[in-house]
Amino acid sequence: MIIGLVKEIKTQESRVGLTPNGVAAYKAAGHRVLVEARAGEGSGFTDDEYRNAGGEILDSAKAVWGTSQMIVKVKEPIASEYAFLREDMILYTYLHLAADKPLTDALLGSKTKGVAYETITDEYNGLPCLTPMSQIAGRMAVAQGAKYLETTYGGRGMLLAGVPGVEKGKVVILGGGTVGTEACKIAAGLGADVVIMDVNLRRLAVLDDLFGSRIHTLYSTPENVRASIATADVVVGAVLIPGKKAPRMVTKADLSLMKKGSVLVDVAVDQGGCFETTKATTHEKPVFIEDGIVHYCVANMPGAVARTSTLALTNATLTPGLKIADKGLEWVIANDRNLTNGVNTYKGRCTFAGVAEAFGIPYVPVTELI
Repeated sequence: MIIGLVKEIKTQESRVGLTPNGVAAYKAAGHRVLVEARAGEGSGFTDDEYRNAGGEILDSAKAVWGTSQMIVKVKEPIASEYAFLREDMILYTYLHLAADKPLTDALLGSKTKGVAYETITDEYNGLPCLTPMSQIAGRMAVAQGAKYLETTYGGRGMLLAGVPGVEKGKVVILGGGTVGTEACKIAAGLGADVVIMDVNLRRLAVLDDLFGSRIHTLYSTPENVRASIATADVVVGAVLIPGKKAPRMVTKADLSLMKKGSVLVDVAVDQGGCFETTKATTHEKPVFIEDGIVHYCVANMPGAVARTSTLALTNATLTPGLKIADKGLEWVIANDRNLTNGVNTYKGRCTFAGVAEAFGIPYVPVTELI
């Protein structure tokens, strides 16, 4: 199979879909790998490293897209890339379609076979290709919240760790999954007053055992959410329903309950966001203030630590990608249920129920289309 690696062009996105070692792995398996020039420079990988690994360096994205049978990316295509989509192509990347109608329409219209990292599962019903980025985003969330609490950025001027004789800052984390757990580690490590909320009592018990008296666990109800955010300095939105739009945990009206200058960090922004007032931001302009509340809603948070993120991501995505290239997507659909869960679009049909539900479009199980 001809594999294509293109440079990410989303604002200040420096990750790359394959490392030179990944290119070498595809080459060793008998595949041809086309690499757009300077694709890996944001993550510290040179064209010479890709060339030495067996990659063929092409000068333009158009040349890579136009020749490749499977494109390996990090982020979903943006509008300027839609014209490259075509029927005989596999697109292997994060898609987050439930929050992106234009991209969904582009994939369906072009009949591209879209395989989304974020909905691939494993034998434990986990999300192996999403987990590493969730770990990074969770750890970054508290750091970013702490930063934008500073008066310089419109925050209320609180130090989360406090100092002797002065109260600590309060961090409220909505969601006890991977993002929430990682955010909890950082917040508790700083010495902040931490509340983490979830609707899964078993998960709350695990968190209680893990962190003990360093945190408070609370069952997530609208009343408990409102009461908690009213005293919070930083609120981390970390609720994920795989492949579906994120539920709205904090409404615009709820902002009036919060302390002016407190910070909302929405890690679920790729899936539409946990907060009604969420609007996707970029690393270039990461925050905005609405009703006196600082909003940090960067849609590609891990892109700011590109080297770490690329290595962590490709550790997870290389083996499934090689299976698709070695066996073919149709073999995968017939034989690998967990990897098949990643197929969101196929030959013009929506094959992921959560995406179909988000937009009121027909859903067809992909196993019925091969």
